[in-house]
Amino acid sequence: MNAPASAPVKTSAVLLVLLIVGNVMLLLAVAALLFTQPADQGETRLVTPRGALGSDEQATIDLFRSARESVVSIATRQRVADVWSRNVYSVPRGSGSGLIWDEAGHVVTNWHVIEGASEAQVQLADGRELSARLIGASPQHDLAVLRIGGAGFAAPARIPIGTSEDLQVGQGVFAIGNPFGLDWTLTRGIVSALDRSLPRENGADIRALIQTDAAINPGNSGGPLLDSAGRLIGINTAIYSPSGASAGIGFAVPVDTVMRVVPQLIAEGRYVRPALGIESDEHFNARLKRASGVEGVFVLQVIPGSPAARAGIEPARRTRRGVVAGDVITAIEGQPVTRVGELLARLDDFRIGERVEVTLLRDGRRRTVSLALEADS
Repeated sequence: MNAPASAPVKTSAVLLVLLIVGNVMLLLAVAALLFTQPADQGETRLVTPRGALGSDEQATIDLFRSARESVVSIATRQRVADVWSRNVYSVPRGSGSGLIWDEAGHVVTNWHVIEGASEAQVQLADGRELSARLIGASPQHDLAVLRIGGAGFAAPARIPIGTSEDLQVGQGVFAIGNPFGLDWTLTRGIVSALDRSLPRENGADIRALIQTDAAINPGNSGGPLLDSAGRLIGINTAIYSPSGASAGIGFAVPVDTVMRVVPQLIAEGRYVRPALGIESDEHFNARLKRASGVEGVFVLQVIPGSPAARAGIEPARRTRRGVVAGDVITAIEGQPVTRVGELLARLDDFRIGERVEVTLLRDGRRRTVSLALEADS
């Protein structure tokens, strides 16, 4: 009697299935309608012709293209020993920049780029990679000369040489190098100051430096600083930066110094500086200045037979009461000197055999002597 009651249940199930199918078909129809609607393409934009480059832009492009081939990238390696196995390994040490100096394949860079390295690899702008050997270095100028030339070496065109004695604050400059390993990078700026000095803990100050705001970063060292005519006016050497990156103050060794030092490094392997024939010490000098209140360089020893000895310069002497000062050098050619490094840097402005006037202070009395500089032994 109860069997026919299942008919309404089957009918409801069929209706539910039909309803679901219908909804699915409706959704598919709506989706098809949406996807077949044309997309909003927006307004069609046309490329605006640029026109000719500005004359200053084109000049900068030409300058870079002309100088780029002479700039090289330098990668150095250092040999280290494993304390356990005693095996010796060659590990990367650092990188820098340089420039081709002559057709023989000499490369000028900074001393600090290759200092402590056991080998150096030079990459040219055309992709050639060549091993380099050290020819000579002058740490007091932060300059070094490598050589990559050999039989069949084809040197690229060289950067024209300019002068640095007539530079003026405000004139435009360009730096090319390999900052952070980003090869052949060009930055531009101005000469922001001249005759800057960087003290060195042991040795002569690096002086007469060009200060520039052209961005110079680690890796730029040893690369060229150019004037707006594309001439070499300096070798980028250092930056002032609390963070280690460019802070808008960079320094370059002036090309007049480069022209005086590099030929001697190529010919003799070292730079012989002019000297008076005296000995002094920076730390001892500082103590004597504090004790006496006298500003200058205290002569500690006079080398027998030297220009200083012939001029009658007297050194300090020891007594039972302590050290008694002799002559104190206060100026070279009228330019004051207060530190040993400053004295050495002043003398470096002159050549061996050239006469200079030295101002001395002894027992409160000043006098000036003229003497010919000799080669520093």
